[in-house]
Amino acid sequence: MNTSKLLTIFAAGGSLALLLGAFGFQHIGDLAPCKLCLWQRWPHAAAVLIGGAVLITGQKVLNWLGALAAAATAGIGLYHTGVERGWWEGPSTCTSSSAGNMSADDFFNQVIGAPLIRCDEVAWSLMGLSMASWNAIASLILMAFWVRAATR
Repeated sequence: MNTSKLLTIFAAGGSLALLLGAFGFQHIGDLAPCKLCLWQRWPHAAAVLIGGAVLITGQKVLNWLGALAAAATAGIGLYHTGVERGWWEGPSTCTSSSAGNMSADDFFNQVIGAPLIRCDEVAWSLMGLSMASWNAIASLILMAFWVRAATR
């Protein structure tokens, strides 16, 4: 087996492992994902499919799409990290916000209609980094494997 194929297997397998880990945290660890967590999963699923396509067709150029998928999930992970740390505001559908100039009725409706899983709260962390942060780090590493597979 050539080096490019092994790198593709490792990169796609890494995305599969991250997806399985996310599902494990959700279904075994009972940590429901927020909206941004779910967004981070889609590029990993695409990367797994792209890896399969590369292995079936032998088209190394598709590895660039894998790199793009890894970059996309890393970008979402970095964005999510910023939301969790309060560096910027996240989507209004999953982050808390101040009442500002809202009427009492509007504020009440916002609180009642708020989703249960907040994007701006860290549900789990390791060494001070949230799952979103770890996803970003791992995805940047996987992106490097995709690029290396494309250029070998």
